[in-house]
Amino acid sequence: MGDTMMMGGTPTDSPLNASGIDFSNDTQASMFLGEILDDGVFQVDGNMYARTFWFGICAVIAICAFLNVTQKITFKMRIRAAAANRLRPATPSNMFSKAIACLTAIGREATYIQYTPKSSKSLKVPPVGTVGLLVVYVAWVLLLEFVNDNVEGAQHYTSLGIRAAWLGVAQVPLLILLAGKNNLIGVVSGVSYERLNVLHRWVSRVLLLLVTLHILFLHVSWNAYELGPLEYSTDSCIPTGWAVYAILIWMNISTLAPIRNFSYEFFVVQHIITFFGFIIAVMMHLPSTALYSRVYIYIPIGLYLLDGIIRSARYTWNNARPGRATLTVLEGGVTKVCIQSKAIKKWSPGSHVFLSIPTFGIGQSHPATIASVPTSDSGKLVFILKEHRGFTSRLHKSATSSSSSLAPTSSEESSAATSTVQISHMALIDGPYGSSHNDFAAFDTVLLVAGSTGATFTLTILLDIAARAQEMKLPVKRIVFLWIVKNTSWTSWISSELTSAAAALRAVGIELRIQVHVTCDDSFTTADEYQSSLGCDCECDKSLGPCCCVHVDEGNDSIREIVDEKGQSVDSKDIQINAKSRSQSSSLKSGKKTRVLPCAQFHSGRPDFYELLWGLLENAEGETGIAVCGPLGLNSDVRKTVVRCSDERAVHKGSGAQGVYLHAECFGW
Repeated sequence: MGDTMMMGGTPTDSPLNASGIDFSNDTQASMFLGEILDDGVFQVDGNMYARTFWFGICAVIAICAFLNVTQKITFKMRIRAAAANRLRPATPSNMFSKAIACLTAIGREATYIQYTPKSSKSLKVPPVGTVGLLVVYVAWVLLLEFVNDNVEGAQHYTSLGIRAAWLGVAQVPLLILLAGKNNLIGVVSGVSYERLNVLHRWVSRVLLLLVTLHILFLHVSWNAYELGPLEYSTDSCIPTGWAVYAILIWMNISTLAPIRNFSYEFFVVQHIITFFGFIIAVMMHLPSTALYSRVYIYIPIGLYLLDGIIRSARYTWNNARPGRATLTVLEGGVTKVCIQSKAIKKWSPGSHVFLSIPTFGIGQSHPATIASVPTSDSGKLVFILKEHRGFTSRLHKSATSSSSSLAPTSSEESSAATSTVQISHMALIDGPYGSSHNDFAAFDTVLLVAGSTGATFTLTILLDIAARAQEMKLPVKRIVFLWIVKNTSWTSWISSELTSAAAALRAVGIELRIQVHVTCDDSFTTADEYQSSLGCDCECDKSLGPCCCVHVDEGNDSIREIVDEKGQSVDSKDIQINAKSRSQSSSLKSGKKTRVLPCAQFHSGRPDFYELLWGLLENAEGETGIAVCGPLGLNSDVRKTVVRCSDERAVHKGSGAQGVYLHAECFGW
């Protein structure tokens, strides 16, 4: 073997080869296997590539931090300019800001759009911007894995396997950074943890890929000389390595949407347990020749503990004197939860908490968007929760009857409803979290789009602007609040809040238009006086029954079941469902006023986003801000419309058209 081999990881005249080795001799076979696995040089190279990976990650984080700080400064300058009565405060004022606005518009057009598979409810493709970031990340990892791969001979695959292991262990700190509720990436980039969660899942998948490459390359290096059985019988790292791999596979499988959404409580508990198992198995697997690689495990352990300490401290502070939750049943299977917290007095619009009411499930916390702002509802935390399985179902069944009705027929009924005694329950709160969107008060025009309970997100933005407008002049000149519901009675959920916001905004000269689009309500869409003039614009053929012959899943736009007017199932072959063209959508028709919400215009059918947005952009004298919250299909439609309008209007490309900002929140977790 002597002079023709690479001994101890140090190159001599030629690469390691098997010439002169008698593999029937156990001693020679073991020595040759040891030479194959000698990773003295490869450990140094692997550590170098792991550090290089983190140089790239830190560079991306630094860029995001710079953009975040720049954006916050820009929006604060807009607020100050409006307070100083500067004309068009939401418009770029110099050549530098115009150049930045042009680059921003190009970036938005390239990243906002989202393609949604129509055939699958569980498969959700991220927006193009997120997909692009993930592609760059995966390409960066694969480049580091295979670049400068110039090791020849029997150790060729060993070098690749060791490098894959180093790059794999380097993913673990990033995995934890993207998972924590209080993480450094979120703080410096201004992106909330739940929006980073998709990156967290893909880092886990890339980690699984690298571990798979580590296993494959090492097995190829052993089995090329039929040394696999010898390696398995002599190396103590084999069992711990397979344990790491098995745990990692399960962690990735369990995060797939169908399993993750089956039971939220089960997912959280098992995910934490398997994470601890993964860390223990990795620590046991790392060889004694590379103990310094454990720094990539110690760091995530520290990050996890830091996040846990911060969450525990906040949880203790919030619940040292726990609030009391009162429950009210609303139309459409919705429960309104009001909590007077003694500790939580400030939160941002669009924030959410993890809500636990031990009466309806000990040890269970569920994410819930706050449907109020600190200046509304006497400072109470308000939640509007749609009844589904588990916690929300138990909550709804135990709720007291609603203390208000759409239209009391007499003073006695109104008095009786007001005097209803509500039972309160102890409520434990973790949060608030979220609210990573821009300040919508700094835009010239604001469009708020919501589907069903997505109004809890857009409502808080409206309430926040209304409250701040009473104290100072804002850049906002006009707001459109668009809400898509199945039934007109659902507007009672937030009717008082919308009415008060409308009065407050109009008092300070901010134009507000509230549009409610009703997609499935016989009492509205098939009313004689309305149908005679407008017709019903629902997406169904009513020859076999009235409106609502199609049941639509709120979490998805796909049609689930077709029934007749008696509620009996109808063969889909007997009914044709024809989607209306955009030119026939209800936004082209004048709205209808109702006593349910006098300050709003009601329309039958879904809105035409293109026509609506184009009209708003035509009149905008500065940047337009759009927020949408609802099902995936709604988010996708709004995204496509924003990109289309921005491209056709040549935003910030010499046409004079102003920018369009979009923030989208989608149902699901």
